[in-house]
Amino acid sequence: MDIVEILKLYSEDVDKEISKTLSTLQPDTLREASEYLTEAGGKKIRPALAVLSCQAVGGSTDKALKAAASLELIHTFSLIHDDIMDNDDMRRGKPAVHKVWGEPLAILTGDTLFSKAYEILIRTVDDNVSYEKVIDSLYLLVDACIKICEGQVQDMSFEDTFDVTSEEYMEMIYNKTGALITVATSMGGIIGGATPEQIEVLRTYGKNVGLAFQIQDDYIDLTGDESIGKPVGSDLVEGKKTLMVVTALERASSEDRDRFVELLEAHDESIIPEAMDILNKYDAIEYAKDTAYNYIDEAKKAVDILPDSDARKSLCDLADYVLSRSI
Repeated sequence: MDIVEILKLYSEDVDKEISKTLSTLQPDTLREASEYLTEAGGKKIRPALAVLSCQAVGGSTDKALKAAASLELIHTFSLIHDDIMDNDDMRRGKPAVHKVWGEPLAILTGDTLFSKAYEILIRTVDDNVSYEKVIDSLYLLVDACIKICEGQVQDMSFEDTFDVTSEEYMEMIYNKTGALITVATSMGGIIGGATPEQIEVLRTYGKNVGLAFQIQDDYIDLTGDESIGKPVGSDLVEGKKTLMVVTALERASSEDRDRFVELLEAHDESIIPEAMDILNKYDAIEYAKDTAYNYIDEAKKAVDILPDSDARKSLCDLADYVLSRSI
């Protein structure tokens, strides 16, 4: 079974858990808005990582499904609030939640999904998972949610400066994206009965995959995907500080740097060709791709100590998939 089939398999199982926990919401408008994005697809990489990590240490798939669903609910909550803050029109090929129901209800929908994530994780005890493991998992999820907020604020603070360093960028993307992926693998290990050493290995794997995931997202955003409402080069038009932009700013001559800043401040599609020329001149795109590759390589090396299994192989395949995806 290839990784796309595995993602689809666990997606169906996680969708059932999510559907069950959202089905009792009232009034109907809140339930419909809450189900809207969860039913719109998505790769569900985080839930798959949780289940595979559980399996990789000898745990049962069934015991990890509610934890996997909690991760997807937190991720979806963050997307809804991100879209409001960024005033994005589209998400997963559909109008964003706030575009369909308005901002007040969209905020409440995000809050509801956030709360439901904790409810469903607590109910993991119904699947014969010990309270101790559930509490340990809750601590991790709480910490990841705090980091997501910290990362969002860091990202917003970058909008007003061109002096962002590579180190600051990496810290921001770990908080904003990598932390929840790290929790997915760590939580799966905990629920699966992993040893402290195995949990640390899974944490290292998750952190590296998470960093590579966001760098690849930056690359995808640079190339664009009209099908999800993302025009080619839109991040350059918006002046976003991606690893590629930060690298070019660090490497460029004084003259090229000044011109690059001028282009990024224009917020106009006409700047894309010249901005791309500067990125290529300083090998910024190639550097970002190499960096993501190195993180994936480290992730796969980390899980070498886990018992040989189909789940361990799937973790390695999923890591490779992170770099090969185009959406």
